[in-house]
Amino acid sequence: MSSRPSTITSFDQFRLSEPVQRAIRDARFTTPTPVQQAAIPLAIERRDILATAQTGTGKTAAFTLPMIDRLAGGRARARMPRALILEPVRELALQVQEQVNLFSAHVNLSSELFIGGVNIGPQIRRAAQPVDVMIATPGRLLDLFDRGALLLIGVEILVIDEADRMLDMGFIPDIESIVAKLPVRRQTMMLSATMPPEIGRIAKRFLQRPARVSVAPPAATTELVDQSVIHCRAGDKDRILRTLLGNPAIESALVFCNRKRTVDELVRTLRRDRVQVEPLHGDMAQPVRLKTMEAFRGGEIRVLVATDVAGRGLDVRGISHVLNYDVPTQPEDYVHHIGRTGRAGTPGTSITLAASAEREHLEAIEKLINLKIRVQRADEGAAPVISPTAEAKPRRARRIEKDASSDQPPAPDGSSHPLAHILTPAAPRHRTPPVRQHRNGIAAAPKRIPSWSETVGKARRRHQDADAEPVKRAPSRKGYRRSQTASNLNTGPDKRPAAARTSRGSKSFRDSEHVPAFLRPPPAATD
Repeated sequence: MSSRPSTITSFDQFRLSEPVQRAIRDARFTTPTPVQQAAIPLAIERRDILATAQTGTGKTAAFTLPMIDRLAGGRARARMPRALILEPVRELALQVQEQVNLFSAHVNLSSELFIGGVNIGPQIRRAAQPVDVMIATPGRLLDLFDRGALLLIGVEILVIDEADRMLDMGFIPDIESIVAKLPVRRQTMMLSATMPPEIGRIAKRFLQRPARVSVAPPAATTELVDQSVIHCRAGDKDRILRTLLGNPAIESALVFCNRKRTVDELVRTLRRDRVQVEPLHGDMAQPVRLKTMEAFRGGEIRVLVATDVAGRGLDVRGISHVLNYDVPTQPEDYVHHIGRTGRAGTPGTSITLAASAEREHLEAIEKLINLKIRVQRADEGAAPVISPTAEAKPRRARRIEKDASSDQPPAPDGSSHPLAHILTPAAPRHRTPPVRQHRNGIAAAPKRIPSWSETVGKARRRHQDADAEPVKRAPSRKGYRRSQTASNLNTGPDKRPAAARTSRGSKSFRDSEHVPAFLRPPPAATD
């Protein structure tokens, strides 16, 4: 992966048309950046390009300038854009449209923005008109195509910007679906801040014999950014951040958080301290997000708290500090975060607040950028000193220590702590069982209660005759148990042998000798 050596020191040396050169001079662009020096000549030759360059190096102009120069001599047709630029986030798409409008100021060229989060009706009507350059996010573009609002068979140039971010956000299947709808003969340019192995495999499917451009080592951080880290407890981050933002040296700050919920909570905390701050994340409505970005660019907002949605490719000049409230879980995100400052030759400052649970992510970042980040004391910038090894105390303990400053009675055990008699747990109290007493006052053992089986057995033995046969019982039937005795066993015809019937006679149940004594009738009275 290499780039051709270039001795270009001015935009006048590029073979660009005069209207484009005039727009460059109006924008006061004088010296092309290294990525522009390497990519623009290749793009003019209509070569497929796979470019890798760190953020803030001018990748947007590297593909917009040759694109405008090529499209200036043609004319678009309805519902058939001539160039397609895919962006991962809405804010970045808006920024690219501003660059296209800037460089096409003296060229009869139309550009439209198609992003999600806004009403699709006006976009359908605009897509039906002739559009030269279409800047879109993948999801909204597929939605318009499925509705029949546009055709992609006339695309001459395809640009996939921030390809690594597309991969992280899961847009690769959508991009594959879009590429399948494009003509085979086209020019494709893929640009990325980092080049993981997955991007190389994707480029083999999308690009044809691409020219590889790399002007900086992957994940390299600019030397214009002073990087430092403050080790602190997670519960102290709010206080340290408020102290840092109180420093007048911070003219414009961009604070990054890993979660949208953290952004909203931090904004509420800072607003209570009268800090001029606004949030920016994906759950906000698109008009609100655009209004927030415009206010931040215009200097109306001093502090912007955002998720990674604002970390890729956004060019906001004048950001003096980038503060990472959370350590990014992906090391590449750290590179993009700090790339928001130190742009266009202006030095910047990056400060990361790292808790003990985030040390692993911090080590991964240092390994990626091949740099040991300087450890900053929290008292720098008039911040309170925070020991990174101090143990956090529970709120209850802190409240007890505060109350201990008042006059308290001395501890009963002689302890020096004024609340030792409260903090020391009392000995456990055990319930003493009651003791039975005899009439003479001598303690007796508790009375033993016989079990149910013992009680029943005793009653049976009391009423059972010694020579009585055991009573037969029928099996249980539907929960009803019926006793089977000699009387109910002999109901019905007597099927015993004749000898047996003769020997027993016709004695009734009451006269049977096998009946228990307690069931026999009393003897008749005799004279």
